[in-house]
Amino acid sequence: MAQVSYKELLDAGVHFGHLTRKWDPKMAPYIFMEKNGIHIIDLNKTVTLLDEASTALKSIVRSGRKIMFVATKKQAQEIVSEEARRLKMPYVTDRWLGGMLTNFATIRKSLKKMTQLEKMLKDETTSANLNKKEKLVLTREKDKLERVLGGIADLTRLPAALFVIDVKREHIAVAEAQRLGIPVFAMCDTNSNPELVDFPIPANDDAYKSISLITLAIGKAIEEGLMERKQDKDDARVQEEEEAKRAVDSGADVAEAPAATTEEEA
Repeated sequence: MAQVSYKELLDAGVHFGHLTRKWDPKMAPYIFMEKNGIHIIDLNKTVTLLDEASTALKSIVRSGRKIMFVATKKQAQEIVSEEARRLKMPYVTDRWLGGMLTNFATIRKSLKKMTQLEKMLKDETTSANLNKKEKLVLTREKDKLERVLGGIADLTRLPAALFVIDVKREHIAVAEAQRLGIPVFAMCDTNSNPELVDFPIPANDDAYKSISLITLAIGKAIEEGLMERKQDKDDARVQEEEEAKRAVDSGADVAEAPAATTEEEA
């Protein structure tokens, strides 16, 4: 697994934390020093913990399960949604609906409604029977549902883990995951409580470059997990084909044996 270099972390400003007066004391083990009233994150810890998180995520994905990306802050929305779509993983970048995990059955109903509205508006016969106002109301409702739930439209069951940008902002998502025993991987700035998540990654969670670098590193680990899963499937299929061929050959050998004996007796 390709490890992010110290230079890349420095260039992206991953080491810049918040003002010292805004810190969470539980982040103390991950802080290197204070400079000009700002806490500086220990990049040695960042590299180590990012590697641990990547290995764990890779293992989860290789087993065939999904990772949900959560990032509703403006500077993170674009890069997170792009990476999640590329990896075909669920994501939430507009706003977190309370109960998105703990009340998943209700969320599934909303997703079903969104799908029905899409079909209704695409169907020429149904669409023709709607007046201009009705069509506008349905279109707005569909757009609102797509904005909030579009990233999880293909999610048929709860995700196996969450990757979160900014623990403080996404505290509801983190709390729901905790309640359900879903592991949380998160970027933790100096104002965060790393004890709320299972795999904290000490990093600046406000700067676009920092968010981008960490998200892409996590995405690369997930991509490797997906590739290994595909390879595992291919290997299993080849093995099954070889076993089936051996079984056929073995059956043919058994069938030929009596015939050979009969000829010798004659």
